[in-house]
Amino acid sequence: MASTASSAAIDAILGRGVDAGDVPGVVALAASDAGIFYEGAFGRREAHRGPAMTLDTVFRIASMTKAVTSVAALQLVEQGRLALDAPIGGVLPELAAPFVLTGFDAAGKPRLRPARRPITLRHLLTHTAGFGYEMLNSELIRYYAATHTPSPGSGKLAGLRVPLLFDPGERWQYGINLEWVGRAVEAASGQSLDRYFEDHIFAPLGMADTTFRLSSDQRRRLAAIHQRQADGSLNPVELDVPPSNPEFWGGGGALYSTGPDYLRFLQMLLGGGALAGVRLLRPETVAELARNQVGDLAAGIMRSVMPERTNDFALFPEGSSRWGLAAMINTVPLPSGRSAGSLSWGGIFNSYYWVDPQSRVAAVFMAQLLPFADPRALALSAAFERALYGALGGAAAGPAQPGI
Repeated sequence: MASTASSAAIDAILGRGVDAGDVPGVVALAASDAGIFYEGAFGRREAHRGPAMTLDTVFRIASMTKAVTSVAALQLVEQGRLALDAPIGGVLPELAAPFVLTGFDAAGKPRLRPARRPITLRHLLTHTAGFGYEMLNSELIRYYAATHTPSPGSGKLAGLRVPLLFDPGERWQYGINLEWVGRAVEAASGQSLDRYFEDHIFAPLGMADTTFRLSSDQRRRLAAIHQRQADGSLNPVELDVPPSNPEFWGGGGALYSTGPDYLRFLQMLLGGGALAGVRLLRPETVAELARNQVGDLAAGIMRSVMPERTNDFALFPEGSSRWGLAAMINTVPLPSGRSAGSLSWGGIFNSYYWVDPQSRVAAVFMAQLLPFADPRALALSAAFERALYGALGGAAAGPAQPGI
């Protein structure tokens, strides 16, 4: 357990970051096998004028949704209702005959060819299926415009029916893969994704504030989104409100949650699939989830074509990150103290998490600002991480328990 003095030092780091305008507000927590050893909330839900941040503040967790969807799919793999390496077209007929975008003709019409191999669930979980995101690929922007295809953010299924950027298994490319995994969970389970999550993940773990659709109380606790301005200041911005009745639930990025809720999910992973006597996954499944699934393919490197949405992003030194079945894996130890083999990822609004199975630490850093990979938010998150490991002497308190 971190000492009172250590907790005060972490408080001071996060408080100074808010005062300096690194983030408008932040909620940060960390746990070991012995339980939660740090939690703090600083700043305001809306810069300069909103209610104070509290531990129960609700955040748009964006791509932190992906790990939840991955766990749901792996539960169904354990039950034999999904298979990692079978063609996913057997579950999702829309993906039975994928096409690859090869360019555009003189009239601006997309050129397509059949993919050389089928898409599998493993491809989707590891972002090697060939799907992309508009904000990371100008060819996709052109495709959406040329074909009048709605954005996936519209909640319309047509927004997911886009070609691949390469043949499955040949590259790592961040994209709409987990939206399709969510659709596969629905097809295999016979439940809508929101119902499946509630019945099989949220209710068992006691994640009462994690949802696709906010209650009136949760909406009152929702933090505002901010945009970094040219002068470094942060201004609240209005985002398009997600449709209340979408044609699909966004398994890649549509959940709301709180810091304590999401930490419980991470503690489950740290515990090898179980928390407080509740088991969601077998230990061997979590071990496989945490293993490099992409071989020598570099993962986690993203180049932006929408700088207002995301900066270029490479969290670790080039070539030192890979992807498991739910998250990125750093293959070398980090200066912060994070061990090699840890799992991590984040959400576009500058929320981040990691699970360190060697040092037995899981932590979450929640903020709400654009663009993603904001240098000042990243620096504050890194300072939080260094302080945590410093307080624990490089290893979490308590005896190691079976887990990843």
